[in-house]
Amino acid sequence: MNPFEYLNAINDTKKDIMVDDIAEKGYSSYMINRGLSYFNDTVLFANEMNRNHHLDHRLQFDFYINIIRKRKRFSKWMKPEVVSDVEVVKEYYGYSNEKARQALTLLTKDQINALEKKVSKGGRK
Repeated sequence: MNPFEYLNAINDTKKDIMVDDIAEKGYSSYMINRGLSYFNDTVLFANEMNRNHHLDHRLQFDFYINIIRKRKRFSKWMKPEVVSDVEVVKEYYGYSNEKARQALTLLTKDQINALEKKVSKGGRK
């Protein structure tokens, strides 16, 4: 089972879908906690399960299914942005991710374009 089926059971259907050992092994506490951390009414419960990560998957699922009120909850999952400008600065100056982000705030778009030309290795994009 995928994590979205568990989130749907916790948030909306309240149906116990963890019926056997295979379903229990498919439970990803990280993904469930992440999915519930996007909402004001469930973020504290997700934090509590993060603190008690050592608990059995069945116990975590039972906790969520019994304590969270039934409600449709949907949000787009945050994904890291791929910033090619950071990669250009990292390659040209040999900086780390953090240092490249800091340097990026100081550079103008023209300077970044000039750096892109200097680090370009050719080929197709």
